[in-house]
Amino acid sequence: MSPVARPDAEPGGSAAKQNTPEFDVVIVGYGPVGQLTARLLGGRGWRVGVVERWPEAYKRPRAVGFDDEIARILAAAGLARQFPYFSEPAPDYEWRNAAGQTLLYYNRRRIGASGWPQVNRFHQPHLEQALDARVRELPSVQVRRGHEATELADLGDLVEVTVRGPDQQHYTLRAAYVIGCDGANSFVRERMRTSVTDLGFFFDWLIVDVIPHDPWPQINLQICDPARPTTLVSGGPGRRRWEFMRLSGESVEDLNRPETAWQLLKPWNLTPDNATLERHTVYTFQARWADNWRDGRLLLAGDAAHQMPPFAGQGMCSGMRDAVNLAWKLDLVLRRTAPLTLLDTYTSERRAHVQHAIGDSIELGKVCCVTDPGAADARDEAMLKADTRPELALPPIPPAVLGPGLLHSSPDGQPVPPAGQLARQGWVRAPDGRTGLLDEIVGTGFHVMAMADPCPHLSTGQRDFLASIGARLIHMAPPDQQFTPEDAQRAGLDMVGDLDNVLRDAGHAAAIVRPDFYLYGTAASLTDLPELVDELRAGLARTTP
Repeated sequence: MSPVARPDAEPGGSAAKQNTPEFDVVIVGYGPVGQLTARLLGGRGWRVGVVERWPEAYKRPRAVGFDDEIARILAAAGLARQFPYFSEPAPDYEWRNAAGQTLLYYNRRRIGASGWPQVNRFHQPHLEQALDARVRELPSVQVRRGHEATELADLGDLVEVTVRGPDQQHYTLRAAYVIGCDGANSFVRERMRTSVTDLGFFFDWLIVDVIPHDPWPQINLQICDPARPTTLVSGGPGRRRWEFMRLSGESVEDLNRPETAWQLLKPWNLTPDNATLERHTVYTFQARWADNWRDGRLLLAGDAAHQMPPFAGQGMCSGMRDAVNLAWKLDLVLRRTAPLTLLDTYTSERRAHVQHAIGDSIELGKVCCVTDPGAADARDEAMLKADTRPELALPPIPPAVLGPGLLHSSPDGQPVPPAGQLARQGWVRAPDGRTGLLDEIVGTGFHVMAMADPCPHLSTGQRDFLASIGARLIHMAPPDQQFTPEDAQRAGLDMVGDLDNVLRDAGHAAAIVRPDFYLYGTAASLTDLPELVDELRAGLARTTP
């Protein structure tokens, strides 16, 4: 792929001649979010340089949960066959008080809207190994471990990154864009013009990762005991995690000792004789976000852009959503299919979505992080009165939808529902008789899905535009309709049997799904589809959040 000049400069102009970046994108940080971002951009053929200050991957577990949406994202990145290696479904999640009564119960035995189990517990080092292997397959990606970014200079048409190598010598990388995936203490964020909104909700918890020598049951609990709020969840296949809240009067130093960890594990009948203590550390959970995730050619993703309490299990998940949202937009900008301002929708869409996740996490944290016995009794009474729907005792939380951006919108810029909602992925039948999830059968990218052949309703110009953004035209035929590969070839589109009746059940004749799996918009009839396509084309041409 050719070097990228400033998107608003004429090809071959002075900017292109004087400033030729050696990378299209430099990513600072190589945790799961940086790895996924590198995989997505490198998979589209862009030249990606990664600098990571640590010479080796962190070998101990950190995050332990991802949902069905993230499973779809990871499957699209080529990891589906490796899920059993690093993850296992977590069917139930129960919140109990000190007396053992159930305050909240989440039954997550179902397959989620994205076609995968709703909750999965995983071992992060093994996930990172799998992601790293997929990244290393890409010839356009260079990963430099033990190399630390020390300075950034946004020159307007490219960014210069000063890097200190393992030999302590400095050198410069030049890129069209730099993405900071470098964690809560982000080097990139510190060099951007952005403020941070901090909700002031933070607590210290001791994290204890254990490998029991004998099989342990699949139990996922929050124990809301004011004497010691405690979490017990799966840490991936063969592993368990405990989290213990630091109490008033306890020092971080005293809490963060192996003797303390074993003492706290003793009531669970775990000792050095029957278990291995893999990791213990004290984390301070926070609730905050950067107000701007883009400053010129500098961008943020993951913990560099936001941090949240762990109670909804959405920390790493939110970072991976950042990666998939940003990657397809940056791809269109680099290809000059969309203007630079498309990147402003990254902040406006994702910040609103992540604020939902943070709000959800805080409300759950308020249930668990209660150490006053009287307040705990009042909480228990209120939640137990809710009977079979104890979650009704929680304050209402807004739905998880994207904020204003590149979505089918009303004149005031607000998304028109269901635009901005996560699209459902169902099972389909291919023309050759194979069955599988939609992504597996037809691939990913923009999907224009319709209950009948959409081609007769679209002009040549509209079809050319859709081809220019890599959109797939998909006829979602009724489950019992018979067709052959020749039928699909003659129609010039993907044809599948909609085994789960995704469109019919939603009441849509057609839908446009973005590469991040969120609905751009829907059409009640196929005659409305051309207008939706035209709106998408106009939105890409003049993108503003």
